Amino acid sequence: MSGLPKQPFDPNLIVGFDTADDAGVYRLRDDLALVQTLDFFTPIVDDPYDYGRIAALNSINDVWAMAGTPMTAMAITCFPKKGVDPAILREIMRGGLETLNQYGVTLIGGHSVDNEQIMFGYSVTGVIHPDEVATNSGARPGDVLILTKPIGTGVISTGIKKGRASDSVVAGSVETMLTPGKYAAEAMREFRVKGATDVTGFALLGHAWEMACASKVTVEINAAAVPLLEGALDFAAQGLLTSGDKTNREYVGADVEIDAGVNENLVKLLFDPQTAGGMLIAVAGDKAETLLDALSKNYPKARQIGRVLPTGARSIIVNGGT
Repeated sequence: MSGLPKQPFDPNLIVGFDTADDAGVYRLRDDLALVQTLDFFTPIVDDPYDYGRIAALNSINDVWAMAGTPMTAMAITCFPKKGVDPAILREIMRGGLETLNQYGVTLIGGHSVDNEQIMFGYSVTGVIHPDEVATNSGARPGDVLILTKPIGTGVISTGIKKGRASDSVVAGSVETMLTPGKYAAEAMREFRVKGATDVTGFALLGHAWEMACASKVTVEINAAAVPLLEGALDFAAQGLLTSGDKTNREYVGADVEIDAGVNENLVKLLFDPQTAGGMLIAVAGDKAETLLDALSKNYPKARQIGRVLPTGARSIIVNGGT
């Protein structure tokens, strides 16, 4: 994007693409703003119905990550005209539509492209009060970091492709991906959270790094406190990594300091790209325990995983914890 011409200044643009946030936010009135996002990806599970459900929730989560309320969606799909049973696309779209309906999001159209590689997702539009927007630039020194869901969906998707994932591991991963960010968004509004992001393709460290850079702070992660999906650490040890492991390390670069005592396989999971991952929430220290209690009702594996520090030599510090 660096070579493109700059946009004219627009005073109604609350959140654009300059801070790599989860969605854009545009003010319509003093009390109303639009939240807009788009996301689609290749299949990560074998079942087309589950793939559609996960793709829908992954897209909606970007609105919830801003503390918004999703309203409408448009489908976007790449699917081959020949060689693949069209009933598969029907199942993908059935799963997606049922998920949209479940969370009160109205499908208003979409677009398809003839393509050998299957891809599916949605553009989603939501609404929010301009004063309630949570962004990745809202973290402040003294805040506590809470992660709502465990990580490991990337390595598990590789395990599925390699035929090494047990039914229980697959079920656990799918259940986590299908846990909505809706309740986190409601809690963020209740607790007036200003700093948040969802953890998806750039992994926990990538999205934490974006938050640190946008907020001009240093983020400290306690690796031992990060919740993990069943089977994820074993798959990491087996080297069942996605291509995102390399690209996410390159993305963060030398701006991360990892304690030598952190298990190397756990480090792989910190760089593991997630699908429909949890919310990483920065909240004032005196509100953290109460917020975590509220989140735990819908996110039983939500954990306090770190803290926000004044800006230092590195944007991210990962320690071994206890």
